[in-house]
Amino acid sequence: MTPASEPLGDLRTRFGNEIRRVLAGTAEMPERPASFTDDPGLFGPDSATWEVHGDPAMIIGGVRALLLQAMHPLAMAGVTDHSNYKSDPLGRLHRTGGFVRTTTFGTTDEAERAIRMVRRIHERVTGHAPDGRPYAATDPHLLQFVHCTEVDSFLRARERYGTSPLSYGAADRYVEEMAVVAEKLGVLRAPRDRVELTAVLDAYHEEHHIGSQARDTVRFLAWPPLPLAARPSYALVFAAAVAMLPREVRWKLRLPVAPLVEPLAIRPAATALMRTLGWALGDPPHQNP
Repeated sequence: MTPASEPLGDLRTRFGNEIRRVLAGTAEMPERPASFTDDPGLFGPDSATWEVHGDPAMIIGGVRALLLQAMHPLAMAGVTDHSNYKSDPLGRLHRTGGFVRTTTFGTTDEAERAIRMVRRIHERVTGHAPDGRPYAATDPHLLQFVHCTEVDSFLRARERYGTSPLSYGAADRYVEEMAVVAEKLGVLRAPRDRVELTAVLDAYHEEHHIGSQARDTVRFLAWPPLPLAARPSYALVFAAAVAMLPREVRWKLRLPVAPLVEPLAIRPAATALMRTLGWALGDPPHQNP
């Protein structure tokens, strides 16, 4: 490394560490998985899942998924009654991110252990929504809704804001691969390709309802109590996530996007932010030497 490049390297390290503290609760680089030959995990380095989940665009996809999940009153009741997201928003982010990292890049044993832990947690998440209907996080129908919102959002964000184009056929392969985790969590039959994924999500439209819990969640997602330095970047991530929502969802959530703002302002700025995050974070765990 030349002397002139050392300050840039130091800046990259400091910036990357701060991002990891916000996203993962630690400044440490994720550990490289066990030997790919011995145990490539649930998917492996040639999978579409590694290709999608190794990109910083996952951040935008995660926020979009949470906004979509706000459309279902039973999903919102479970979050409101059993989550401490308001008092510890970053804690929830760290736990969710940890699950995705482990089931994606971890060994098979690590991934299976993480799935069993989530299933045990789901067994305790029961109650009644404000309209009196019972809910349970183990309900396969509700699990499928949450699964599909996440897969659809991660994939769309990766396609629009990824630091590189997706390989040919990766979209359908990603949906099929993610069905493995969904069914281990309790979904009876997850979608196997993108057409089926869209059809399943469309079938949930009649169950959409925006109540006070959903509006509270959306307000919180719009203005979470993040560290001051992270707020401008998060505002851009939130705007990009909103812009990717279906028009009718934006209307119901009262999250309008003015015409031409997305292609002329949000998309270029969010794309630049994802490139910067990719530079700061370096290669995903499966590419570390």
